[in-house]
Amino acid sequence: MVVLDQWSKGWLQSQMIPGQSIPEIGFFRLTYAQNTGAVFSIFYGRTAILTYVSLVGALLIMLYNFVFARSFPTLQTGWNKVALGFILGGTVGNLIDRFSLHYVRDFIDVGPWPIFNAADSFIVIGVIMFGITILSSFRKTESEKLT
Repeated sequence: MVVLDQWSKGWLQSQMIPGQSIPEIGFFRLTYAQNTGAVFSIFYGRTAILTYVSLVGALLIMLYNFVFARSFPTLQTGWNKVALGFILGGTVGNLIDRFSLHYVRDFIDVGPWPIFNAADSFIVIGVIMFGITILSSFRKTESEKLT
């Protein structure tokens, strides 16, 4: 995920200038943006604090995976490992940009949504996957209580 994210951003940066869109109009475009905010451009201009938050988040995911995961066997599934991999991969991809450039290179421009990148997509997909597991685990626990 990190390699795909960094490759796509590098390709974008070599082909476009900030603010350029291909095509110029339409629902789906490639638009080069330099984002100093978080996922989907929220908290724009907060690069330093977002770098620290992202770094702490990545460290917490690794700490959970290597130290605390055994304490939560219901969360030790292949699905959750993939979900955490998506979140960690996306976080690291954007951290590389934050540390080296002091902004994140975004380029996927779809309809009314803010411009985003592959790393943002990986984070969102991972959070959704992890959320599905937690919700289904909660429902399973609740149904076991009723029987």
